Amino acid sequence: MDELLELNQIVEKISVKEGINQTNIPFVKIYKSTNDREVLPSIYEPSLFIILQGSKIVMVGDKTFEYDSSSYFISSTYLAVSGQTTQASKKEPFLSLQITFTQEEIFHAIEEFSLNVGKKDSSNFSASTYFLDENLRGCVFRLVQLLQTPKDIEVLSKIYLKEILYRLLISNQNIELLQLAFIESTSYKISKAISFINQNIHETILVDDIAKFVHMSTSSFHKQFKTIIGISPLKYSKKLKLQEAKRLMVFENMDIEGASFYVGYKSTSQFSREYSSYFGMPPSLHIKSIK
Repeated sequence: MDELLELNQIVEKISVKEGINQTNIPFVKIYKSTNDREVLPSIYEPSLFIILQGSKIVMVGDKTFEYDSSSYFISSTYLAVSGQTTQASKKEPFLSLQITFTQEEIFHAIEEFSLNVGKKDSSNFSASTYFLDENLRGCVFRLVQLLQTPKDIEVLSKIYLKEILYRLLISNQNIELLQLAFIESTSYKISKAISFINQNIHETILVDDIAKFVHMSTSSFHKQFKTIIGISPLKYSKKLKLQEAKRLMVFENMDIEGASFYVGYKSTSQFSREYSSYFGMPPSLHIKSIK
């Protein structure tokens, strides 16, 4: 049986609901959508995205990526994106897999497999799409098959993740991962800066402070951040705060004032304006529509 078809059958057995579904494998999520019109803003983790059914457009800053089941999308760091499924219906919903990984796991894979990757210190954008070859598809297939044998997940899932990272590192000259593999590289510093922003989401942080944290000049940091991430540090921080506020209101039942204050806004009216601009409707209406 075709591996893609069997992957679809495995996912169908799980009875996934609309939106993001966490699986029994901690670093594997399944996304389902029956809507091919709505543009949804989101924050992507470092991840490999593989489409099982349908197609999608991902917009990051001024860049646009389109892919389907014959290709994959990779993000080597956290990215503020807008995504739109372009083939989805109730009869044939859009289905995709998200396999997340960390920078440390990339390092360990390079070390464990003794990969001679060479130094990559060019400042390239941190995401791209590539053709999905049989070797990588086979790795993903073995990983997802573990959902049918839960007792094997703890032992085998990490092994299969290493194999997936190995395939990514040696195929397609995958600069998105390779440029992170060296502590002194610019991409590593920008990734470290993003972690700093994520960890201090509730604070108001100056760009100067972030640049100093990663030992870069403010002007160089700002330029390289936009090159690699697609938007400025302040815009990334703002989008991250708004996504976190939405999560707090949806899943923690926090009110608008409490959520805005929690993510560092001093003015609820300013928060509402920026929320409306980002999500396309005021927070009260948006949260009501989600719930």
